Amino acid sequence: MAQAPLLTATLIVLIGAVHCAGGEAQTPPASELKVAHHARSLQPGEVVLLTVVSPKPLQSASGTVFRKSFPLFQNREAGVWQGLIGIDPESAAGSYKIRLRCTCADGTTLEGGDVLEVRSKVFPTRRLTVEERYVTPPAETEERIRLESQRVEEIFSLLNPRRIWNGPFVAPVHAPPTSSFGRRTILNGKPRSPHWGTDFTADAGAPVMAPNSGRIVLAADLYFSGNTIIIDHGLGLYSFLAHLSQIGVHEGDEVRAGSQVGRVGATGRATGPHLHWTVRLNSVRVDPLSLIAALAKPPP
Repeated sequence: MAQAPLLTATLIVLIGAVHCAGGEAQTPPASELKVAHHARSLQPGEVVLLTVVSPKPLQSASGTVFRKSFPLFQNREAGVWQGLIGIDPESAAGSYKIRLRCTCADGTTLEGGDVLEVRSKVFPTRRLTVEERYVTPPAETEERIRLESQRVEEIFSLLNPRRIWNGPFVAPVHAPPTSSFGRRTILNGKPRSPHWGTDFTADAGAPVMAPNSGRIVLAADLYFSGNTIIIDHGLGLYSFLAHLSQIGVHEGDEVRAGSQVGRVGATGRATGPHLHWTVRLNSVRVDPLSLIAALAKPPP
């Protein structure tokens, strides 16, 4: 199945005022703090790559948006720092201000900002009729489901200060995606939770690769997702790979981008072989395909 071409929205904002702290007020340098954001689109569920160019060497940098903080990391280029922002699927359309605070190597601070103009998005809904066992789990599995859900959410809530991933992300399997992120499903007339991931139509046994470098923080059989792997890519970024027929890694393993971590299957609550890939960014559910798009090429 051919994938629709990705649209790229890129906005560059030159911040007209830089506030320096660390004693007396200082005159902004001639080359002002520059901020750019780059994304497939500015809509709920998308990933935004933020790039900050500083006129002075920085020691650290962070930002806040959507009432949440996010870390920035140093790019290979001198004076360039970047960060990833996830737009929550429940975010309403509107203007959202990004506030940046950078600590310079000389102890002073630089403050700046940017604005995200988020557009609305309506996720599709589908209605299916399936066997009742796919709709309501047996009562005796309720405690298992609760504990597994709690464990997964605890993992996603942690922010590893070390960035492990590097460079672009790639699809974890050589197969076409369904672009099903955010789709609502009504099973036998009963609304279910939205599909917060992307499915790939692949044959059973097909190799599954790490979409980028990271550390395995979960490798287990879960009730809903079957044989499941969670990769911590660092800085609050996680990959969740589900329904595997085989898990080829152990918790604690370090993996490189493109290394095999398992094989496609239909374990858990799956009706057929496929790979389900979920991405969490700072606890925000985002479309994995938007992560690939945001890091596919260097921003302008």
